[in-house]
Amino acid sequence: MSMITLGVEDLNRSVAFYQNGLGFPRQGDEENVAFFNLNGTWLGLYGREALAEDAQVSAEGSGFNSFAIAHNVHSEQEVEAVMQTALDAGAELVKKPQKVFWGGFSGYFKDPDGHLWEVAYNPFTWIGPAD
Repeated sequence: MSMITLGVEDLNRSVAFYQNGLGFPRQGDEENVAFFNLNGTWLGLYGREALAEDAQVSAEGSGFNSFAIAHNVHSEQEVEAVMQTALDAGAELVKKPQKVFWGGFSGYFKDPDGHLWEVAYNPFTWIGPAD
């Protein structure tokens, strides 16, 4: 089982974004960390400074982090709907959902801490749990 852990500036704001805004199911109610079960992986939220300290790296940094988290859905309409849900919850639009060079449909947003998320529909291969 894998888990993606994001360092966040304001844990309460990020929990509200992911739990209330995007509807991710939170597991437990720990005070200084939050976990969400995402059908095959986990998302963890942890204070940016504390996560950097744990990894023994500097917490300073900005710009592109060299990765994006992808959320795959079943249709172009679902890409649009998920993107709107994220924007309504406070995400920043980076790339409007559109047809892409490889034949799919996707768009990008940033969460409140600037983490880059792609919302994508791949008509050729389903990437997700079995239906």
